[in-house]
Amino acid sequence: MPWRELKIMDEREEFVLRSLSEDTSFVSLCKEYGISRKTGYKWRDRFLEDGKYGLGDKSRRPKSSPSELTEDVVIKILQIRHHHPSWGAKKIACILKEASVSSVYRVLAKANLLKKKRSHKVKDLHKGNLNQLIEPNKPNDVWTIDYKGWWLSEDIKRCNPLTVRDLKTRYSLDVILTPRQDTPSVKVALKQVFTEYGLPKVIRSDNGAPFASYSSPLGLSRLSVIWMSLGILPDRITPGKPYQNGAHERMHRDLKEEVQNRTRGSVNYYQRLLDEWRYDYNFTRPHEALDMLTPATLYRPSPRKFEGYPDEIEYPQGLETRRVSKNGFIKWGNQPIRISSAFQGYQVGLACIDRDTLEVWFSNFRIGMIDLVSLSFYTIANERGYTV
Repeated sequence: MPWRELKIMDEREEFVLRSLSEDTSFVSLCKEYGISRKTGYKWRDRFLEDGKYGLGDKSRRPKSSPSELTEDVVIKILQIRHHHPSWGAKKIACILKEASVSSVYRVLAKANLLKKKRSHKVKDLHKGNLNQLIEPNKPNDVWTIDYKGWWLSEDIKRCNPLTVRDLKTRYSLDVILTPRQDTPSVKVALKQVFTEYGLPKVIRSDNGAPFASYSSPLGLSRLSVIWMSLGILPDRITPGKPYQNGAHERMHRDLKEEVQNRTRGSVNYYQRLLDEWRYDYNFTRPHEALDMLTPATLYRPSPRKFEGYPDEIEYPQGLETRRVSKNGFIKWGNQPIRISSAFQGYQVGLACIDRDTLEVWFSNFRIGMIDLVSLSFYTIANERGYTV
């Protein structure tokens, strides 16, 4: 007779007592109770070791599991997440070394610290002219730049965090609070960055001020013209598609969670926090896109040195030059031709293509053509925006 479900403990106790007190063979007794000899010996041995309590069913779960975390490790995981709320399981496991990614993920899930991914619908606006999305091959090929919105400090002053980053290595070149989100403020901030790290080949931005201007040919703003005077090519994402600069936007989310949303203080206090955050971002935080290396292990300054913002642009012999007026005009044979006020004060280079056409250059960039019949300027509508 197999064990009866409702009296299983009594049946086992009865079996064990009979096996110890009767002369009936053990094999026959096991057969009577409908169990194997192995099971019979198991219950007899448990009874002799633990008494009646040894006859209960024991969990098949192993006493210890290779993936089971100690309380200390769980606390360390939660402490790291507390100090770095934007870090996921991979980064925490990379730093901690005492738990696998899956184990860290389970801890975060139980603590309800996993974020749900949101889907975003974007409106496709009209295309810009410099949406090249150039891919970097090495450090300083492409820098990305943007403002992380703004917020008010404890002393009711506006905090405008300007962020600059190397696209290839993810290295944060600067996070600096500027007095305003305008061309003079960015120009001063970038002077410090250029002096320390040299010049990039390309700077990518969105299409907002002061980085771009919808009213100007090629969307060039005064700031992007200043970059061009240094031989830097402006590059912009497609309007309405911030995901094209997704890595930079992700950095902004981390900055918001770890600095903006966690404390209150003066502008100077926030700048100290941002400096500390930037050091941690570059030297401590592992990045998945870098195979869990830190940006500081890969970034090197640019060999192109910054020697100040030029007041004049030098052009090769054979190009005629004209200075752009405050209103954005040049003169050709006493006839005014509008270029763009973004170039005001600078000289542009002019090359005669034929009797009716001029080619217009700024620094080492060909920016457009002039039709001498209609006295009109138009940009070069090729697939690369303009020719370097």
